[in-house]
Amino acid sequence: MCISIQQPVLVIPGWFGSGPIHWQTRWEILHPEFVRVEQENWEEPSLTDWLAALERSIAATTSPPILLAHSLGCVLVNHWAAQSSLAIAGAFLVAPADVDSTRHDNTPLRQFRPVPRQPLRFPSMVVMSSDDPYASLTRVETMAHDWKSQLVLIGALGHINSDSNLGDWKQGLDLFNRFSISLINNS
Repeated sequence: MCISIQQPVLVIPGWFGSGPIHWQTRWEILHPEFVRVEQENWEEPSLTDWLAALERSIAATTSPPILLAHSLGCVLVNHWAAQSSLAIAGAFLVAPADVDSTRHDNTPLRQFRPVPRQPLRFPSMVVMSSDDPYASLTRVETMAHDWKSQLVLIGALGHINSDSNLGDWKQGLDLFNRFSISLINNS
């Protein structure tokens, strides 16, 4: 399903990037106007470097973009929002990773601690699976509440990543389309 988005869209993958069968990559194929925020090192993420890449990508857009983030990318968006004054239209945040979990004590994700708790200054939607192995439903509900984000529960789809075998993930694309339309209607 192709959609018509008025604002630029920046795709923000999580740890290890989004491979060829990940829904983010498939959406980029369906929508070549979407632009991926490229990181220098996907395997050893650095909060400082990832923030700088996101800031550069947003600054390069012709109008305030919609941020389309997955997993660690969601946490990155929240860290960025706490320190940047650049305008964005909104953020579509899918399966935020719980970097505060002890499971990440010995991973590069610990640099992204703590998960920011301040309300976001732009409209946002958090999309969550009921059986995400990287963040409990309770934890993501707390994140969405803290960020003042709309929370959408979509059933049992794991981490909503390549392992979920979603193909083009039509359900997500429909949600993203509705979110994008709401940004236009509320501007």
